[in-house]
Amino acid sequence: MRIVLLGAPGSGKGTQAKRLQQDRGWPQVSTGDLLRDAASAGTAMGLRAKAAMDAGELVSDEVVLGIKDRLGSDGAGHGYILDGFPRNLAQAEALDGVLAELDQTLDAAVHMDVPHDLLIERLTGRRTCSQTGKLLNIYYSPPEELQACIDAGGELLQRDDDREETINNRLEVYRRLTEPLIDYYRRLDLLRVVSAEGRIDEVYARLVDVLGDPSSAVES
Repeated sequence: MRIVLLGAPGSGKGTQAKRLQQDRGWPQVSTGDLLRDAASAGTAMGLRAKAAMDAGELVSDEVVLGIKDRLGSDGAGHGYILDGFPRNLAQAEALDGVLAELDQTLDAAVHMDVPHDLLIERLTGRRTCSQTGKLLNIYYSPPEELQACIDAGGELLQRDDDREETINNRLEVYRRLTEPLIDYYRRLDLLRVVSAEGRIDEVYARLVDVLGDPSSAVES
């Protein structure tokens, strides 16, 4: 099954994609991870992408379309979850062309729907333990988990692109450029909507419900 996950930063796309990958074997294709890897490698493309991400902006269509190689790999032959791509109408149309070249079709585009105020809390509260690498949230993680990081000699680090000013910009960019994809995929009769409020397990149950039986998807 080939799925596009839509949703604002903080909607939980990555978390749910990893769960689907574990349970159903569909690889998560995260453009954010791919671009951060490129940035870590120090390539010119990667450094441009990192600068754009740190500013809360979308990277260029040309940079992101490098994803074509990933979709055509053997590991993605039986389906995949596109997490963070496409991010605008131009990329959605380019993706249609890429899929046509690969003789593939999408089965669903799932919108992970979350109220604005909750997104702000989820994003500004995110921290990574410098000692264990564990992802935590100062608003939602149990106090004992936050303290365990400190007790282990770690610090609760905030990513540059999770700071409030950057987050507000990221959400505005999402509203202006990415939200139109909801109507785009609705017109194609591919849109599914999932309320992404609540516990991770609750959201996952709703996601699985809207996707239905994976054996019913048409392999192409």
